[in-house]
Amino acid sequence: MKRAAIRLCTLNRGLLIHGRGLTQGSQYTPKQGPLHIREVRDKLREIVGVSTNWRDHVKAMEERKSLHNFLAKSQKALPPRKMKDSYIEVLLPLGSDPGLRDKYLTVQNTVRFGRILEDLDSLGVLVCYMHNKNHSVTMSPLSIVTALVDKIDMCKQSLSPEQDIKFTGHVSWVGKTSMEVKMKMFQLHNDDAFWPVLDATFVMVARDSENKGPAFVNPLIPENAEEEELFRQGELNKGRRIAFSSASLLKMAPSPEERNTIHEMFLSTLDPKTISFHSRVLPPNSVWMEDTKLKSLDICHPQERNIFNRIFGGFLMRKAYELAWATACSFGGSRPFVVTVDDIMFQKPVEVGSLLFLSSQVCFTQDNYIQVRVHSEVASLQSKEHMTTNVFHFTFMSEREVPLVFPKTYGESMLYLDGKRHFKSMSAPGTLKKDYSVEP
Repeated sequence: MKRAAIRLCTLNRGLLIHGRGLTQGSQYTPKQGPLHIREVRDKLREIVGVSTNWRDHVKAMEERKSLHNFLAKSQKALPPRKMKDSYIEVLLPLGSDPGLRDKYLTVQNTVRFGRILEDLDSLGVLVCYMHNKNHSVTMSPLSIVTALVDKIDMCKQSLSPEQDIKFTGHVSWVGKTSMEVKMKMFQLHNDDAFWPVLDATFVMVARDSENKGPAFVNPLIPENAEEEELFRQGELNKGRRIAFSSASLLKMAPSPEERNTIHEMFLSTLDPKTISFHSRVLPPNSVWMEDTKLKSLDICHPQERNIFNRIFGGFLMRKAYELAWATACSFGGSRPFVVTVDDIMFQKPVEVGSLLFLSSQVCFTQDNYIQVRVHSEVASLQSKEHMTTNVFHFTFMSEREVPLVFPKTYGESMLYLDGKRHFKSMSAPGTLKKDYSVEP
């Protein structure tokens, strides 16, 4: 069996060093102690001013209409902010709160990564509200939502359900109506030090008080060389996303190299006895892509709503991740470990009461790696029309080498190439320790 490998986090010097105590590990000092994880969504409800009762949600959203007058007419009218203004630390006390621990626990005594995705989504929104805090009003006139999960990278660390976890986050780049948020995750070790285990980049967008149109956000001013580098990286990330979208296989034909790859795969599946286009056989240690699918259906209940009474994006990510993990587990024959989550675009909001259809498929493999794509679509209880809301991309690693996947159709070939592109976008992997384990 080949030695397993996993991508290391990209640690920004000075921003992600491990440190003793909760206020270390960053160049920023929080204005107050770390928030408890339960306080994050409570603060979001307070900032937005929504009701906690589902039956009152329509009235609460109607009351937000009056906040429209507090929206800036241009970005120049808003005071600039610094990165430290939005810096937040949040504590997930798994070590001292057994009741909370059960929510994050897997049967293998590891931490549920799907729950971590939910926490990151809530934290990213709160960070952006701190950046755009308006002291002249009690409730924020902005509706801030997750637009894109650009990248989540796991470090070479184990996640224990019996040790406290700390999240940090701050705005690292700002456009006119969008913001990039950098979030880090640390876990306490036996030496009372918090060590990095996760590095995440989210893109959030600001909309008006009724969540119907774009709204301007406060500009961001870097204060030193490290912050200037973070801001510059945000600009590069934006350019990379535009370039990746422009080269999408839904818009452009595959490159000559990619076309050759698909043609060679096709030739390798021809039956040597018949030499016919209609007779296909699998090469050794291979699986047809069509045989790697798993599907699920969820009813979107009010319990899973966000502060704007749409389905919480973190819930969608958790359900997609858990289905992807099950797909990788079934395919690889062992418990897989998540390496990278990337390019999750929130195309349409999901209404409460919708039927959520998830379809997961292995679309590319290499050595121990499994690239899984999850397609999300919704339908109302009254309508049979399905609409795509998200496409999720997860990179897993198996404990042993996995079979190759082979497409049969042109559509599957495009999914294969797209999966390969996402896999190749990873940086050079590092070495995986045996105690590394992150599961649903």
